[in-house]
Amino acid sequence: MTVTIAETRDIALCRALRRTVFIDEQGVSEADELDDLDEGAIHLLAQEGRQAIGSARLLVQGDLGKIGRVCVLAPARGRGIGAALIRHAVQRFRAEAGVTYVKLGAQTHALGFYEALGFHAVGDVYDDAGIAHRDMILDL
Repeated sequence: MTVTIAETRDIALCRALRRTVFIDEQGVSEADELDDLDEGAIHLLAQEGRQAIGSARLLVQGDLGKIGRVCVLAPARGRGIGAALIRHAVQRFRAEAGVTYVKLGAQTHALGFYEALGFHAVGDVYDDAGIAHRDMILDL
């Protein structure tokens, strides 16, 4: 079955996917996962048929495009869906007037994944919701 990625306004569905991955699987607190940025964000939804299997949240902040809350459900991992979400996000930011670079906070175990997509690490490792992260940048 084909996987499609498109923008969605179904924030509740994206939050449900994030709850499964971040809160239930990774033990992130609800307070750390939920914030007030969803309403003003661009949300990408990955679907296989009619089944939602992943999402990502995009924020435009001046010349910065920020990718966050990237998740793929466990049964769908290892098939390139996360990479497809990131590539789609980067293309979306390329189409956004004034955005010159993309930034994300990568869990340290995923640094190689993002490097393969053209990102490079900047700054030191930091703790985000109890998980080691490092910022990564891609110039457009």
